[in-house]
Amino acid sequence: MGVGADDYIDKMLVQKYQEEKVDNHENVESMVDPDRMLEVMNDYASTLKNMMSLSQRLNIACYAINAKSARYQKNLSQA
Repeated sequence: MGVGADDYIDKMLVQKYQEEKVDNHENVESMVDPDRMLEVMNDYASTLKNMMSLSQRLNIACYAINAKSARYQKNLSQA
C-alpha cells in the first residue's frame, strides 16, 4: 500500500489543494511563554503531590488514633 493519490479523483484533489495557503502555526508567536507555562505546570504537579502525601499521612494518623482508641468486646454468642 503506497502513499499518495491512487485514482483520478484523488489526483485531482491533490492538484487542487497543493497550492492552498494555510496558517502556519510555527510562525505565530504564542501569547504564553512556554518556559513560564512549564514552570506553572511543575508547581501545580508539585503542590498536588504534596497534598496527596499529606492526605496519606493524615489517613495513617487517623487510622492509628482510631485503632488505639477502639474498645473491643468479646462476643459471647459465638463462644
